[in-house]
Amino acid sequence: MAIVTGAEYVDRINKLQTEVWIEGDTVKEKISDHPVFKGVIKSQSELYDLQHQDHLKDIMYYQSEGKGEKFGTSYLIPKSRSDLEKRRKMSQVWARHTAGLMGRSPDYMNTALAAFASSVHLLKNQPNCFPEHLKSFYEYAASNDLSFTHTFINPQNNRSSLSCFEEDTTNARVVKRTEEGIVVRGAKLLATQGGITDEIIVFSAPGIQDESHAFAFSIPSNTKGLRFVCRKPLIGDGTDFNSPLSSRFEEMDSLVLFDDVLVPWERVFFYNNIRMANEFYKNGNFVPFALHQIVSRQVVKTEFILGIAQLIIDTINIGNYPHVQNKVTEIIKGLESSKALLLVSEIQSRKNKNGVMVPDRTPLYVAVNQFQENYPRFTEIIQLLGASGMINLPQEKQFDSAIGEKLDYYMQGFEVKGKQRVQLFSLAFDLCMSSFGSRQTLYERFFFGDPVRLSQTIYQTYEMECAKDFVKNMMGKK
Repeated sequence: MAIVTGAEYVDRINKLQTEVWIEGDTVKEKISDHPVFKGVIKSQSELYDLQHQDHLKDIMYYQSEGKGEKFGTSYLIPKSRSDLEKRRKMSQVWARHTAGLMGRSPDYMNTALAAFASSVHLLKNQPNCFPEHLKSFYEYAASNDLSFTHTFINPQNNRSSLSCFEEDTTNARVVKRTEEGIVVRGAKLLATQGGITDEIIVFSAPGIQDESHAFAFSIPSNTKGLRFVCRKPLIGDGTDFNSPLSSRFEEMDSLVLFDDVLVPWERVFFYNNIRMANEFYKNGNFVPFALHQIVSRQVVKTEFILGIAQLIIDTINIGNYPHVQNKVTEIIKGLESSKALLLVSEIQSRKNKNGVMVPDRTPLYVAVNQFQENYPRFTEIIQLLGASGMINLPQEKQFDSAIGEKLDYYMQGFEVKGKQRVQLFSLAFDLCMSSFGSRQTLYERFFFGDPVRLSQTIYQTYEMECAKDFVKNMMGKK
């Protein structure tokens, strides 16, 4: 099958009839018709259709050796710097279609699965580990162009250092093993796009202290006993004019409940292995591969924010003010820094002993950590530039009413009519001030983890010897 079309993706998701709870009830109709999900499913289907555009064929897929089958580039395990470049361009084609607002577009978890598959050697000859299961599942997923959500975070209950001694734990864990597989009970979050993907990949983050919580596997989204419990929707009124971003790109996040879910052995990658839960994350390729995809998307998202900022400036003619230029320059500096760090990660990439070309993770860590700090400031700049214009936003119906002509006149901008100005400011509002926009800001604040811990990782892993030797040599000179 290899690369699928948007229609094939939608048909597959509808046929799953996954158990999705939202607003106090399960989704009864086709999920692609549900008011909360139809916008994001349509947007996601458009991403799959981009894989079939002739002018993008050198970017969006690669062909297997011998068979000539087409696989999505998001599944490509890079063997050269040109492969890394191809992966970047692919992610940015998809990100440009969504303005970088879909943090869990298919390339994110496809990239993660490719990273896992390229790290399969770490599982060999380890207790309760099944490298052959992971390898065969990666091949199956690539051949069928599967879509994934994932979950690895435990619910916020007791986060103290002594919580591991509690007997009544809500966290998902292995409760028994059978001839058919392992049985999982409990809860995990934060499954973005939960219920609208073919599969869910479940894996444990580092720091596990109970071996029953240490596992990695993938199962279909409609597996018996698996439930996705959604947060409240953030789609606004669902119209293109009033809610132009949330109506299309609200991905939904969900709590995942495992009610004695049976995971077949062939879908288990490892279980009851604390050491592997730590080592597979830290020493595998997940971090550099995932960071490369993340920064590729964030570059595009910053370009989008820059465009909004400049359009606001043009629309109300404030470009001559020094403080305005200074604010926009902050966005430009953030954009160019991210672009440079992304390219440096590719230039400094190295082939590992298994022939996989791995991007340099240090500049990628820096780029993501900077974006965690920059993104809230970028949205604040949009608010400061728009000022009162971000509040006084009549709905589209007002412009279509008897007073529409007057509104068009009295709400005009610089060389634009009122409706056109309000449409732009409504988009800016949806990005920066709506519930959807607030979720975007929080999401980017914590993307890839707590920013303090991430900065600690940068400090603890950065190669300091050259800098220290430089100073020592300078002190030794006469």
